[in-house]
Amino acid sequence: MPESKPIVIYGAGGQGRVVLDILRSVPGIVTVGFLDSDENLHGSMVDNLRVLGDMRVVPGLLTEYPGIASVVAIGDNRARMDIARQLSELGMPLVNAIHPRAFISPSAHIGRNVTVASGAIICAHVRIGDHVIVNTGAIIEHENNIGDGVHIAPGAKLAGRVTVDRGAFVGIGAVVIGNLRIGTDAVVGAGAVVLHDVEPSSVVAGVPARPIQPKAKGG
Repeated sequence: MPESKPIVIYGAGGQGRVVLDILRSVPGIVTVGFLDSDENLHGSMVDNLRVLGDMRVVPGLLTEYPGIASVVAIGDNRARMDIARQLSELGMPLVNAIHPRAFISPSAHIGRNVTVASGAIICAHVRIGDHVIVNTGAIIEHENNIGDGVHIAPGAKLAGRVTVDRGAFVGIGAVVIGNLRIGTDAVVGAGAVVLHDVEPSSVVAGVPARPIQPKAKGG
């Protein structure tokens, strides 16, 4: 009988619970606990699993659990990438959490520290970077290029040959037509229908999606 693989989840919030459900559905995975930067959570129980501490306990875990690895389960893109960097610097390997009921084409390339939730579909020749979340029921069609630290929210649909640059967020139920680019750190609002490229660091929403202008002072 093969040995079990120990995993620790960094992030004891809602995304952490999603990742825990995924890991519990994968044979051969034993989740040993959560880590979290919020000291108020240390020692508490989340879904019958203890919050063991924060970065300071990582060296001890590496010694106690040979072969241990981590998944960073934090919704905020910048925070997820920063935590992943810190874990890597401490020598903690990063692995993926992929639900058995997700579909990933054999021709797709998946990076590390990637979460793919139940019902997600990743089609032919898609490239997924590191530290990406493809959430419940999201569809990423053929030849998409998804950059590091992107979050594709539940039910979002990306048509063929879409590029989503580093750190961008595509909101729940959004639709992006083919051959478009979502720029670095851009945000696509929930339910938006994107018909044109989205500029870096911009926020778009609506049907069709348009940039949201900041409210004028004194308005």
